[in-house]
Amino acid sequence: MAEKHALIIDDNNSNMNVLVRLLDKENVSSTRVLDPKQLKNALQSIDSIDVVFLDLEMPMIDGFQVFDQLKADARFDNVPIIAYTVHVSELSEAHKYGFDGFLGKPLDSDRFPGQLRRIFNGEGVWETV
Repeated sequence: MAEKHALIIDDNNSNMNVLVRLLDKENVSSTRVLDPKQLKNALQSIDSIDVVFLDLEMPMIDGFQVFDQLKADARFDNVPIIAYTVHVSELSEAHKYGFDGFLGKPLDSDRFPGQLRRIFNGEGVWETV
């Protein structure tokens, strides 16, 4: 897989570290945003983004609000935004809201490479396990 870049927005550093390690194994670099209030600053230092992994449950602002912010930015017009959460019951809501996919936590390290390839191929990945 050619070098790609992921934006990860998640308030849980442990979950973020797992995702970063899985992405590194697939030669996907990443930018981490632990506090959605810092998103605007983080975006200033990123040249391109190929996928966004967005936690839905964060303090002060939820992933749906962050999704709206991203969709209002033309740089994300063709970037898949993947809901990435432990709250697997939100799959249907995320689908209706317009997310491009859904991955339930914890991620399965054996399945993740295939899920990532499908995301980069433009396929919707809607998996809770």
